[in-house]
Amino acid sequence: MTHASDTSETTDTSDTHMSDGNGFHGAGRAGDPARLDSPDGHARLSTEGLPAWLDPVARAAATVRPTQLSRFLPPESGAGRQSAVLVLFGEGASGPEMLLMERSGSLRSHAGQPSFPGGSLDPEDGDPLTDGPLRAALREAEEETGLDPRGVQLFGVLPKLFIPVSDFVVTPVLGWWRTPTPVGVVDPAETARVFTVPVSDLTDPRNRATTVHPSGHQGPAFLVESALVWGFTAGVIDRILHFAGWERPWDRTKQVPLDWRA
Repeated sequence: MTHASDTSETTDTSDTHMSDGNGFHGAGRAGDPARLDSPDGHARLSTEGLPAWLDPVARAAATVRPTQLSRFLPPESGAGRQSAVLVLFGEGASGPEMLLMERSGSLRSHAGQPSFPGGSLDPEDGDPLTDGPLRAALREAEEETGLDPRGVQLFGVLPKLFIPVSDFVVTPVLGWWRTPTPVGVVDPAETARVFTVPVSDLTDPRNRATTVHPSGHQGPAFLVESALVWGFTAGVIDRILHFAGWERPWDRTKQVPLDWRA
């Protein structure tokens, strides 16, 4: 399994435009989680029964344009390694939270870097233009964290993004952890730990910073749960907070340097 966790530059603009849903199947029965056992075999999205605090995220997913998320967009040729990540929201002791994992320190690339669960689409996941990313996001999350996908309601997708350094075309899939189940490290060779981060910690200005890579690239970062969340993962979180209206003013001059190994 491979992770789409490389650096991605984000833009900061607030105008929105209605999209057609990126070709994914529409909602299933009211209140159903993502259904992988539907009569036609498709995974589906549903916004029915979401907690009210997730409504801004669902609206943002339906309206945001790719260029409002990143300047790195998939090649028009269709080239690139199709992949998906699961952006999973739940409710914990400190309120709304997100699920993240930390890559093993022994991996050849992005060792120790926090990321969303996710990876490349497998042939059995299906069409990358329809429900393939939905299946892949749930499958990878189960393989990496032990998550039971039956407790997850998929409610939206963000536009596909591109990570040039690894040639990944990534679909962020949004999920609501309707029925939480135990999660943890499944394979220590790939994952060092699995953890949740309260959304209140992500929006806390004290936990926000700008990373500076020796190449000159700068991007948003979060210092939470004894981890530095940066790169693609931080970029997606940053844009979700912004377009959901959850972002609080923070000091963008606060910098965290990265080294060439990052």
